[in-house]
Amino acid sequence: MGLVGRTHALPMVMYRSASTFSTLGAGSWKTPKIITGYRFAGRKRFFGIAARGSPVRNSGVPRSRSSRSDGSPKDRRNPTLRPAAAERAARDRYAAVGVDVDAALRTLAGIRVSMHCWQGDDVAGFEHGTRELGAGLAVTGNHPGRARTVAELRSDLEKALSLIPGRHRVNLHAMYGEFGRRPVDRDQIETKHFQGWIEWAREQGLGLDFNPTCFSHPLADDGFTLAHPDPAVRAFWIEHCRRARTIGAAMGSALGTPCVTNVWIPDGFKDTPADRQTPRERLVESLDAVFREPFSAEHLRDALEPKLFGIGAESCTVASHEFCLGYAVARQKLLCLDAGHFHPTESIADKISSTLLWVPELLLHVSRGVRWDSDHVVTLNDDLLAIAHEVVANGALPRVHLGLDYFDASINRIAAWVIGSRNLIKALLVALLEPPGIRAAEWAGDRTARLALQEEARSLPWGVIWDGYCRSKEVPVGENWLIEVQRHEQQVLARR
Repeated sequence: MGLVGRTHALPMVMYRSASTFSTLGAGSWKTPKIITGYRFAGRKRFFGIAARGSPVRNSGVPRSRSSRSDGSPKDRRNPTLRPAAAERAARDRYAAVGVDVDAALRTLAGIRVSMHCWQGDDVAGFEHGTRELGAGLAVTGNHPGRARTVAELRSDLEKALSLIPGRHRVNLHAMYGEFGRRPVDRDQIETKHFQGWIEWAREQGLGLDFNPTCFSHPLADDGFTLAHPDPAVRAFWIEHCRRARTIGAAMGSALGTPCVTNVWIPDGFKDTPADRQTPRERLVESLDAVFREPFSAEHLRDALEPKLFGIGAESCTVASHEFCLGYAVARQKLLCLDAGHFHPTESIADKISSTLLWVPELLLHVSRGVRWDSDHVVTLNDDLLAIAHEVVANGALPRVHLGLDYFDASINRIAAWVIGSRNLIKALLVALLEPPGIRAAEWAGDRTARLALQEEARSLPWGVIWDGYCRSKEVPVGENWLIEVQRHEQQVLARR
């Protein structure tokens, strides 16, 4: 590819309009006719923005005179290009390999992904005063439109959820309460500070999950909370976590769905400690105090989250994987596996079946670490597909709670929610559509057939099924959700 005179020799470009694919040849680099996969009638538009600067007024699939009301092309010469016909063909292809698509979609529709609120405001929260994150956490980027109030955050969540198929959940940290004009310290939080969230979730048909916030506080500045050597500091954090459980139980009771309340602490040593055991003994005592009050499992599920290391805790993390796994098994709590909390080459997929033999349920925090726990937006990569496969293939969906955990301020924050959520749901769909012949071949000892069928399954038309699922849930198909996000950025986020 290079420059020839005043023209730019473009490669052959594939672009999609609904289910139609077309091919273009080279054109002038000064006046390209097709821009990055979008086809529009009339004026050129860049990513949903008209070339003359006016915002796109339509939503969903771009329309033209040759389009139907659902955005599908009027091509009588090739009816298989219509979405309904394409989906029938895809269903037939799956039926040929023993997959019941309707059953897979019914299961998918029942899965509730917990979407993390802290992506929307860069983990700032709504407490009085501002503090650095600390605890080895870092948010990079400064994309405009960060939510500054509870109302803005809820509005952004609603926009994101409107672009994601299915009914889901929202995950809150304790720092996101509505505290009024007077400062409320962490050991004084109450259910009333989250009543607005409960009412909002009820109106939206959502569940809520909850987390004590054991960072960004003066009593966490030295890197220790529940394992702190000072009994007074430990008592403060014990009370905070105890109150978080009470709030979580109130959320679960009010909304009729259990609230998963997850405890993660940053406690650890930057350099090599002389004594690793004593802090862990203190942590056992603190956790026992936190979990002492019983709550109904219909309202509250307790989880404990480990981590390999953190910035400022490189040499020893008190709540390591081994510690948390042992505690969860001994006390029969949920173990939280965060995809970014292990070695960069270590996948949590293989841990799912192992830990479910010993703990009642799992909480998965789906994230994407790049060389460390960088909390990048989740992409549809092999790690994500493997996690979804392990959950589905082992029949673990009833015992696994799925949540997202990342924060990226370098891109549109609503888009970050939508990309990660849709990718997780896509991965689950791929797993649910896996041909049963793969497992049958393994049971029969036919390793050749297993590998062959696994590889052939990669090219099955799951994307067509996904598009049909999005249409059935009345959310944009394909990349068309991006138009809605960009219009929202122009009309709402840019004014903040």
